[in-house]
Amino acid sequence: MAKYLLLKHYRGGPAPITKIEPMDEWAPEDVDAHVQFMRDFATKLQESGEFVNHEALSPEGTFVRYGGEGKPPVTDGPFAETKDLIAGWLMIDVGSYERAIEVAGEYSAAPGPRGEPIQEWLEVRPFYGIGPMPDSV
Repeated sequence: MAKYLLLKHYRGGPAPITKIEPMDEWAPEDVDAHVQFMRDFATKLQESGEFVNHEALSPEGTFVRYGGEGKPPVTDGPFAETKDLIAGWLMIDVGSYERAIEVAGEYSAAPGPRGEPIQEWLEVRPFYGIGPMPDSV
């Protein structure tokens, strides 16, 4: 088994297949259906033994780094920040890279506005030390 992190992005990555408005502009029932899909998907992976964790992230955030003695520096830019990019994640523990890709493809079918699959791009990242990514990528 190998662990992978499937990252959901607010923006970035390849051009989307369909233009989807930001989630804060969706109808409440569409948001509810999307969240329920995520919960149901996690349950399915729990039953197969492939689920590790999943979380949605708030768009708020701050960068902090070590700055020597005293108060650490804190900034809100001017560079791309994860709060602008990463909406959440699904951590899985699967038997192969191919299975991780299969799970990501299914996860990308989460419903969006009007119940249609949003077909969002997901970033599949192996945990450090599991070996190289396949050459075909």
